[in-house]
Order: sequence, then structure tokens, then C-alpha cells
Amino acid sequence: MDANELLERYAAGERDFRDTDLFRADLSNAELSGVSFFRTSLFGANLFRAKLIGCDFFRSTLIGANLYCANLSGANLTGANLTGANLSGADLSGADLTDADLGGADLSYATLHYTDFTGANLFRAMMVDAKLNHAKLVRVRLRGANLNGAIAEGATFSKVMGLSEEAKQDLLDRGAVFPELTEAVSSPSA
Repeated sequence: MDANELLERYAAGERDFRDTDLFRADLSNAELSGVSFFRTSLFGANLFRAKLIGCDFFRSTLIGANLYCANLSGANLTGANLTGANLSGADLSGADLTDADLGGADLSYATLHYTDFTGANLFRAMMVDAKLNHAKLVRVRLRGANLNGAIAEGATFSKVMGLSEEAKQDLLDRGAVFPELTEAVSSPSA
């Protein structure tokens, strides 16, 4: 299926595009809210400024996809492969990125309020000036991730791997919550 056929079928009311191959499809500025891209290949796709509100990308392949300033609020990206994807300036508020692979992805300036990153891989991810307010980062791999300037008010970082002590302190200063540190401080010493 090519981008034009998908857009025509969407305009006709179709919303289920599961298991579709959209390799390098150009869907920039497309309005595709509510679509199921369940296990779809969007490898290298151009989704620049696309409206993808509430879409289902469960186990989809978005390696190297351009999602610059795309609106993915409320999207299900559980188990999706977003390795090297450009999500700079994207809105992922309330999105589910459980077990997603975001290795080397660019999430700079992204809006990530209430986003669930449980079990996600953020190895070498760029998250410069990202807005992580109330995001959930549990069992996340953060080795080499750049969180400089990230806004983290109320963001929960629990059992994260690869985060330096300096980065932890910086995030604490920005309002992040580290439950393990709170428990260690409140536990009576033996």
C-alpha cells in the first residue's frame, strides 16, 4: 500500500491498517487520528507534523521515521521500534511507550507529559529540553541519554539503568521523583 491509497481509504472511513507495509511512505501533515497501525512497518516514513492522536502503533516498526512535531498524544506505542526516529518537538502526552525501543531517537523539545516509558530503551536518546512532567520512567535504560534542560516536575524515575549520579541530581533539582532515594532516606538505619 502506498501513502495515497492509505489517505484515500482513511477519507472513506477506514481506520484499520494493521500489518501494512508503509516503507518510506510520505504522510507528512496527514490527519490520521484513531488509526490502527498495529504491527505496521513505517520504516523511514515521513510523518512530519502528522496528526496521529490516539493511534495504535503496537509493535510497529518506525525505525528512522520522521515524526518531527507530530501529534501522538494518547497513542499506543507499546513494543514499537523507534530506533533513530526523529521525535523532536512531537507531542506524546499520555502516550504508552511501554517496552518501546527509542535507542538513538531524538526527543528534544518533545512534550512527554504523563507518558509511560516503563521498560523502554532510551540508550543514547536525545531528550534535550523535553517536557517530562509526570512521566513514568520505570526500568528504563538511560545509558548515554542526554536529558540536559529536561523539565521533569513530578516525573517518576524508578529502577532506571545507566543514569549518572550527576544526572540524577540534576533531575531531582528539576522536580523529578526517585522513589528508591526517598525510601533510603526514610528507612531507619540498622
